[in-house]
Amino acid sequence: MNQYKIVFGLLLLLLFAASPFQTDAAVKLPRLVSDGMVLQCEQPLKIWGWADPSETIKVVFVGETYHAKADKQGNWQLELPAMKAGGPYLMKVNELEISDILVGDVWLASGQSNMELQIRRVMDLYADEIKQINNPNIRLFRSSTRKEPDAVQADYPDGSWLPATQEHIMEFSAVAYFFANELNQKYQVPIGIISTAIGGSPAEAWLSEEPVTEYLDNWLANQTRMDSIRAKRVAEEGETPPFNWGLEVNKNDPGVGRWSKSDVDVSEWPSISLPGYWSDKGVELRNGSIWFYKEFEVADSLAAKEAILRLGRIIDSDSAFVNGTFVGTISYQYPPRIYTIPEGVLKPGKNKLMVRVFSQGGRGGFVEEKPYEVRVGSQTIDLTGDWNYHIGAVLNPPRGLGGSGFKPGGLYNSLIHPALGYRLKGVIWYQGETNAGRGMEYRQLFKDLISDWRTQFAQPELPFLYVQLANLGIPNKQPVESGWATLRDAQRRALELPNTGMAVAFDLGEWNDIHPLNKKDVARRLALEAQRVAFGDDEVVSAGPLYESMKVEDGSIVLTFSSVGSGLFANSLLRGFQIAGEDGRFVWANAVVLSKNTVKVWSPKVSKPTAVRYAWDDNPAEANLKNKEGLPASPFTTED
Repeated sequence: MNQYKIVFGLLLLLLFAASPFQTDAAVKLPRLVSDGMVLQCEQPLKIWGWADPSETIKVVFVGETYHAKADKQGNWQLELPAMKAGGPYLMKVNELEISDILVGDVWLASGQSNMELQIRRVMDLYADEIKQINNPNIRLFRSSTRKEPDAVQADYPDGSWLPATQEHIMEFSAVAYFFANELNQKYQVPIGIISTAIGGSPAEAWLSEEPVTEYLDNWLANQTRMDSIRAKRVAEEGETPPFNWGLEVNKNDPGVGRWSKSDVDVSEWPSISLPGYWSDKGVELRNGSIWFYKEFEVADSLAAKEAILRLGRIIDSDSAFVNGTFVGTISYQYPPRIYTIPEGVLKPGKNKLMVRVFSQGGRGGFVEEKPYEVRVGSQTIDLTGDWNYHIGAVLNPPRGLGGSGFKPGGLYNSLIHPALGYRLKGVIWYQGETNAGRGMEYRQLFKDLISDWRTQFAQPELPFLYVQLANLGIPNKQPVESGWATLRDAQRRALELPNTGMAVAFDLGEWNDIHPLNKKDVARRLALEAQRVAFGDDEVVSAGPLYESMKVEDGSIVLTFSSVGSGLFANSLLRGFQIAGEDGRFVWANAVVLSKNTVKVWSPKVSKPTAVRYAWDDNPAEANLKNKEGLPASPFTTED
């Protein structure tokens, strides 16, 4: 009996030894190392992942074989030699196979919503061009995560490399795509974009553990204070049920299920001229819902056809109905309202449009100087002018304690740390709106972020290119203090760090939109800076004039500029300069170009000038200093 057991055991051992499942343990790769990836050319490459402890890893790539061994925790990595741009290639990692690999330039695109903003949001400007995009040599990786974990994450929870084709292009960051396209066209190498931008995020959310300590301590202290206030309120007033805004507004709105129908009677509804803000027109509603009704005529030849309803931008959110048919909704104020009216909905003659608008505190309305129309083919039907309206629900929301915002370091943990093994050509960054109002703090914060990322990626000379804040709001007639201008100046001062480049954008924005559509010129200016900073092209004029120094001369101040290219453009009356004396009060100033790189600034109101500011406004619309290449000067102050 024992003899049979011994023989049976030997047979089992032989079977296991011959089993193909035992030759390699399962190997896991990070999401970035996957089909369609773009690897950085002309730099040693790291490939990494996880396996069983002490497991042997074999990588076969472009005819060469490399080996690594997992450590006791199952981590492994190996380095591949630098390669020239090319592909597509195949890589084998033990039993795994990664296909369609390109070697080119990899850029990390990060920041907040103006970098995150997708191609679909800029169709108004670039529809014809976007419909022609088909370039699989430009690829984007993006994870869906928006979490802010306490600890660094080893990998992304999802995400894949997508080519710039019609199937995927709408998912691309507009700035990142146009930037990549500029460089791909010029250098003819594949471009990979790792997109991590998150709307509304402050710069401190992107810092790693060591430099974030100061900001995290303040954030945690504020959290503790809020918790204490909540606890005191509960002790005094008792626990209150959670406030469901959507439920409450629907419960108190008599129009729900009624006024969206095509037979609604609006004969008793007052009228209002739109677009505009209803509080400016005598309608008092800060929190709740309000219904707007508009009739429009449709020609017989256009009836029943599919159409596009354009409702500009609406603050805060809305739902739209045409002839009783729901056609679209947007849940927050910033996206443009572009709704499809299906075939068969439009009727010959009179048509009825109903828009239910939600305001959650603040100045609600239809933003001016945006398109409000129905488009049927090449025909447009204007929707501006008189509308009828009826307030739906008026809410008194519970007392709030204010949000704590993004956690400092949280987005670094979830979105930057998982990419640290990947080699980069550089970073493009568009952020600052959330930090506006804290411009003096941003001077050091932004420099700390740039230095931090260079340390974390182990690329001390990593090119870091960024966009200066665009213009926003109605221009001021008199010199004023400006949180946006202060932050722009902080961004300018980050150029003191090596291998940095800045795209000036105060002339590319829209006064009525924090998300301006012109992302192509922003990307072009970033690409010019990339040519200088990342590709070492010293001949390219990559930016407009940058303030360098000042000298007081005979009641005026003479400014010297760098980055003037062929020289300062002199064939225009200079505007946008302010000058101050010893009292620190700024007034509008006269200014003239003196030479290729100098400007004289003065005012008869200031006999002993001490400082100059330029383009110092949220929207410095009049500022016009530029070089002969047409690139605008950066806003600045000569003050420390």
